[in-house]
Amino acid sequence: MSPDLDLTGAATAARTPLRTLLDLDGRLFEAAADWHWPGAERVLPRLSRSANHGVLWFATAAALAASRTPRARRAAARGLASLGLASLTINTLGKRSVRRARPVLDPVPLVRQLKRQPITTSFPSGHAASAAAFATGVALESPAWGAAVAPVAFSVAMSRVYTGVHFPSDVLAGAAFGAGAAFLVRRLVPTRAQLRRPARPRTEAPALPEGDGLVVVANRSSGTSERVRALQDALPRAEIVECAPEEVGDELAKAAARAQVLGVCGGDGTVNAAARVALRHGLPLAVLPGGTLNHFAYDLGVEDERQLARAIRHGEAVRVDAGRFATRDTEGLFLNTLSLGVYPELVRARDRWSHRIGGWPAGVLGALRVLRADRHPLEVEVGGERRPLWLLFVGNGVYHRMGLAPGRRTDLADGLLDVRVVHGSRRPALRLLAAAAAGPLTRSPAHAAVQVNRLRLTGIEPDTPLAYDGEVTTVSGDMTLEKLPEALTVYRPLETGF
Repeated sequence: MSPDLDLTGAATAARTPLRTLLDLDGRLFEAAADWHWPGAERVLPRLSRSANHGVLWFATAAALAASRTPRARRAAARGLASLGLASLTINTLGKRSVRRARPVLDPVPLVRQLKRQPITTSFPSGHAASAAAFATGVALESPAWGAAVAPVAFSVAMSRVYTGVHFPSDVLAGAAFGAGAAFLVRRLVPTRAQLRRPARPRTEAPALPEGDGLVVVANRSSGTSERVRALQDALPRAEIVECAPEEVGDELAKAAARAQVLGVCGGDGTVNAAARVALRHGLPLAVLPGGTLNHFAYDLGVEDERQLARAIRHGEAVRVDAGRFATRDTEGLFLNTLSLGVYPELVRARDRWSHRIGGWPAGVLGALRVLRADRHPLEVEVGGERRPLWLLFVGNGVYHRMGLAPGRRTDLADGLLDVRVVHGSRRPALRLLAAAAAGPLTRSPAHAAVQVNRLRLTGIEPDTPLAYDGEVTTVSGDMTLEKLPEALTVYRPLETGF
C-alpha cells in the first residue's frame, strides 16, 4: 500500500466520527421539524424574537430587581454578567471558529419560520448561550429564582430548533458555553453562599414574640415606609416612629428612654446614629436596612424584615465591634468605614446631586468631578513620618475583595482596623484606579494595606474633611482611631450562618 493511500485512509477514518455526528444532527433536526409541538406555534417564535439582543433577559433582570430583595438584585446582576461574558465569547470566538451554515428550512413548516432570518453562522447558538448563562447565573445566586427562570430559558433554547435557525448540536453547544460563562463569573465573583463566615460571638438578647418593648425609629427620607409596615405586620406590638432626617437624633434619644430594644430603619448614617444611642444606653440594636447601600446590615447578614423579625422573636443576637475616632475637639463612632483625602469630597459631591438624579448616578458624577479636579494630596504624619496621601481608608473589620467585586466583611468582630492608603503623586486618578483594580495587596507603588487595632495620626491640617459611614465632618491636629471589641449587641438570625 502506498504512503498516499495510507494518508487518505487515515484522514477518512478521522472524519468518520464527525460525519456520523453531523448526520445524526441533521436527522434530529428533520425529526423536530416533522414533530407536532402542541401550542408552540404561537409561543416559541415570539419567545425566540423577544430574546434578540438579550432584550428578554434584560427585562427579566429588571423584574427581579424590582422585587427589592437583595438576593433577587444580586441574582439579576449575576445573570446579566454571565450573559455578557457568554455573548462576548460566542461573538468573538465561537462564531468565527466554526463557520457552519444554517439549516435548510425546507422541512420546517412556514408558520414556524422567523420573518427575519439570522445571517450569522449557525454554530454555536447565541440565543441558547445567553439563555443558559442568564438562568445559570441567577440560579447560582438564588436557586428559587433560578427555578422560575429555567423554563423560560429552556423554551428559548428549544425555540431555535423549532423555528429552524439552528441544529440541535448548535443549541447544546451554546447552552454549554452559557453555563460555563456563569460558573466562570462565579469563580471571579463568589456568591454569598460561598463565603465562609467564622463562628460569631453569640450573646443573649430579649426574645420579643410580638415585638413588645421594641421601638423602631425610621428615617422617612430613605423611603422606609413599606419595610417598616412589613415589620409591623410581623411584630404587631412593636412601636414604629417615622420621622424626618433632622429629627432622627431626638427620636432615637426618646425611644431609648422607653425601649427594651432599640430598632432603626434607614441608611448607614442613620444606623450609625442609632448605634451611638444604643451603646450609650446599653441597649441591643435591631437594624432594618432602609438606605441605598446598607453596608452594615448586609455584612451583618440581615437583608429584609422577615429575617430581622425572626431574630427578634427568638432573641437571636451577636456581638460586633465598633470603630472609634477622636481628636481634641471631635469624637465619633463608625460601624463601616472612615476615610480622609478625596473620598470625603466625593461624598459631598454625591450628596449635592443625589436628591436630583439618584444615589448611584450622583456617586459616579461626584467621582468624575473629584478625579478631574486639580488638587494637592493630603499631608499626614503616620508613625513619625510625614506622608502625602490621596486617600486613607480605615475599615471597621477587614474587607475582603470578592473576586472583582467590591469588598465585603465576613467578620464583624475580628478586633481589627483595616487600614489602606493611596500614596500621593501629581494627580490622583491613575493611582486611585490602580489601587481599586489591584484589590487588597499588602504593598505596591500606588498603595499599601495593614491591619491594626489602633492607629494614631498627627499633623492633620485644619478643617480636613473626614467621612464616616456616609457622613462628613472636619478634623484637625492629632487623631486616634481604635477598636471597641464586641461593643454592640445586634439582632440577626443565627441559622443563616453569619
